[in-house]
Amino acid sequence: MKIVVVGAGKVGRTIAKKLSLEGHDIVVIDESTEVLDRAANEMDAICMEGNGADYRVQREAGVSEADVLIAATAHDEVNMLCCLIAHKLGAYRTIARVRDPINSAQLNFLSEELGLSMAVNPDLAAAEEISRLLRIPSALNVETFAKGKVELVGIRLKEDNPLCGLSLMDFHKKFHIKMLICAIQRGENCYIPKGDFKLEAGDKIHITAAPEELAKFLRTVYPDKQKKIRNVMVIGGSRIAYYLTHEVEKAGGIQVKIIESNAERAAFLSEELKSALVIHGDNTDHDLLMEEGLDSVDAFIALTGMDETNLISGISAKWQGAGTVIVKVNNENLTTVLPDNAIDSIISPKQLTANKILTFVRAMSCSPDESNVETVHELVGGRIEALEFAAKGSHPMYGMPLKELNSYLQKDLLIACIVRHGKTIIPGGNDFIQSGDSVIIVTMKKMFNDLTGILTGPIR
Repeated sequence: MKIVVVGAGKVGRTIAKKLSLEGHDIVVIDESTEVLDRAANEMDAICMEGNGADYRVQREAGVSEADVLIAATAHDEVNMLCCLIAHKLGAYRTIARVRDPINSAQLNFLSEELGLSMAVNPDLAAAEEISRLLRIPSALNVETFAKGKVELVGIRLKEDNPLCGLSLMDFHKKFHIKMLICAIQRGENCYIPKGDFKLEAGDKIHITAAPEELAKFLRTVYPDKQKKIRNVMVIGGSRIAYYLTHEVEKAGGIQVKIIESNAERAAFLSEELKSALVIHGDNTDHDLLMEEGLDSVDAFIALTGMDETNLISGISAKWQGAGTVIVKVNNENLTTVLPDNAIDSIISPKQLTANKILTFVRAMSCSPDESNVETVHELVGGRIEALEFAAKGSHPMYGMPLKELNSYLQKDLLIACIVRHGKTIIPGGNDFIQSGDSVIIVTMKKMFNDLTGILTGPIR
């Protein structure tokens, strides 16, 4: 497909790079020569200097023949204008990055007029991810599939964990819980494990299960970390902090305290967020944070605009005795030097945004009667993908027991879960896929657009 990306900042460049790796024809538009040079070095794309909200620039970029235009500049209004112009020029689909709560609230009203196919809010996506992590304090990450019917959770095994030394076959015999360990990271290596794989201390394991089964498992394995989070300290009164406060309001029972260094922003948040305590002060001041109870909070969340500040603050908070520590980091290179257990969870708004757009674009690649991608999540730094497909139509694989279908499956691929009529199935050898199912696949092979892609060839 031909895809035009307007804005080559952190988010735009990440999206363009992922789509370029999947073989799409990419055109990147930005007003900065410097960022375009960086984009040209990172991906196979045509880079154009200019204002993406100028119809002449879009016309020169070939937007009228584009399958998708993605507007990912730092300004909501520019992004919406880009999409309006692209729609008028004839682009088939348009996607806008929209961050401001006011703009987000009125997008449903404006989408048709703007010709907008999809709006992505990186800050809201990050807030929703953090909210899920607060619900499961022992998790490194929490992904959802099938409208919340299935959760995929990453956890790290410490030396005293009862799973250490168990093979996956022994694990199922011991715990009798309907769940599946579908991916494992051990040091620099990652695996789609088989039944004889033995777990070790330090492993990061990824588990799929229905939420109730997952909760049962975590109560068994992490009884000391299942205490409900009651109080949260947030440094940085960003838009993520704004959205997060509203997210935890829905859950109830959590008190949020925000430390914001900008007086004007602190005043705004204090007025808008009635349920949160907003304190104006230097959020890097250790003494201030200790005075506000850093050493006793159930969760500490660093959401400033500086990755380095967030990492240092998170490490310090963990050392001081804070409970669950979550930090926002967009530059993943900074996290490679972190020792294990330094921070509980790291979230990246740009990666969350890129995954949402990647899901949309892959679904576009399929015809309406194909079993297209519904959801895409990356695991282990993008080396493994977890995908949800909607099984449609008819196919020889439907109804075939998985113990027979396995010989036709691609290497390093696992059917992790099937959702049928709202019921979650952790599949065994006698289970099967049928039309209408939601099917979750975990794979080390990338770029599946359709469920039939999991097969090595025709079924005989």
